[in-house]
Amino acid sequence: MNYYELRIALHDFENWSDILVAYLAEIEFESFVEEAPNLKAYIPESAYDGAALQTLLSDPQVAQAIEGFDLSLLAQQNWNANWEAQFEPVYIGEQLRIVAPFHELEPFDGLELVILPKMSFGTGHHQTTHLICQTMFELDFKGKRVLDMGAGTGVLSLLAEQLGAQEIRAIEIEAWSAENILENMALNGATKIESIHGGAEAIGEQPYDLILANINKNVLLAQLSIYAASMSPNAVLLLSGFFITDAPDLINAAAQHGLLHQQTLDRENWAVLKFVKP
Repeated sequence: MNYYELRIALHDFENWSDILVAYLAEIEFESFVEEAPNLKAYIPESAYDGAALQTLLSDPQVAQAIEGFDLSLLAQQNWNANWEAQFEPVYIGEQLRIVAPFHELEPFDGLELVILPKMSFGTGHHQTTHLICQTMFELDFKGKRVLDMGAGTGVLSLLAEQLGAQEIRAIEIEAWSAENILENMALNGATKIESIHGGAEAIGEQPYDLILANINKNVLLAQLSIYAASMSPNAVLLLSGFFITDAPDLINAAAQHGLLHQQTLDRENWAVLKFVKP
């Protein structure tokens, strides 16, 4: 699969980088690299919508923040080499380290996940993945049935297994990403995860004890009723993939489906919300 790389130079990188990541994610860009003052965003060639991108970049507020941009098509092998060159280990405090197979590092006392950094979103570098991983250490996964929606690389599913989950269903809309989950399962010796190519229709009827959904605000709002219906009594739902300013909309929507908001965490303007089903 080929990818487009969009490079955007920003006048005010600190304030605008995260905003543009959110906007670009809404038009199917799925991986991002921040190299101030430039933001690099990646999208599969098959998902690229030139008209949608032009509409975004032509917005007066966005255009004012941009110094310049460049769009180029990357062959898959070039994408992988580029991603490997920029992939650095991720540390979630002293509890978790996320590394690539090619890293040579000192021993680590916490848990460690090995992620093959292909095109999938979710290596731990993004604030939302970092936040959910951090929050997962506060929950009891032992013997639990877990749903990971928009699983990306499978990093959350892999962590759930290491934390003791008995059964994990990892659902990913992109076929190549679902395949990447299988590769990462093999690298980590994971046996409790089922990687499924599909969307909300693949959730099934059996209830879950924990649901992890790191997608984006619009998808989360559209699927909240399905999540709520798929939760066991006292089940926990973690939502992320949106800005802290969007949290009230999701909290209000979740309340309409009988979910109780228990916790909000934020990291560099991104948020994770924790809900419980009574």
